[in-house]
Amino acid sequence: MVSCPVCDAELELEEEEWDEGDTMTCEECGADLRVVGTDPLELEPLEEEEEDDTLDFGDEEDDEDEDW
Repeated sequence: MVSCPVCDAELELEEEEWDEGDTMTCEECGADLRVVGTDPLELEPLEEEEEDDTLDFGDEEDDEDEDW
């Protein structure tokens, strides 16, 4: 039995049906998970790559103020 690495809920998965890199969502907590190992099946939380692109707004505004 595989557990969610975020909430420790037991996930009912057919382990042989999953490949490394596959993604899923935990039905208990809603966390997005990625398969990082298949023997045994190992999961890790899926990091949102877009998050880094949206955090840096301050620098753009400062540059605009200097041009005026």
